[in-house]
Amino acid sequence: MVARMATTELTQENFQKTLDESDILLIDFWADWCGPCKQFAPVYEEVSEQHPDVTFGKVDTEAEQELAAAANISSIPTVMAFRENVLVFAQPGALNADQLNQVIGAVKDLDMDEVHKQVAEQQQADQDGATPEQ
Repeated sequence: MVARMATTELTQENFQKTLDESDILLIDFWADWCGPCKQFAPVYEEVSEQHPDVTFGKVDTEAEQELAAAANISSIPTVMAFRENVLVFAQPGALNADQLNQVIGAVKDLDMDEVHKQVAEQQQADQDGATPEQ
């Protein structure tokens, strides 16, 4: 039996591919010097083993500064959740196992047809409102 790594180290090179291939992608943005990050890491790892249908990624904000900047990370740890390539959750601060499981449950329960509809409407509104002045 092959042991599966519960979490995946995300880098600039594999981020987009991992996002594209994951129905649900949870990401922990962390740094080695961050005390709360170190306390959250075993919780994240433990919960990841309970949800084999979810991809759990970790981004070292020191090693992957471009990724952290692109995600507008200003505080760590920060947890983000993507479902079908849509950011559906982002929150700084360490969560306990119950809170993290609640987030995962909420993400799994989302009506993605409705979410995609809302995203499309927002994009249309942004385009309509972004007409350059003449």
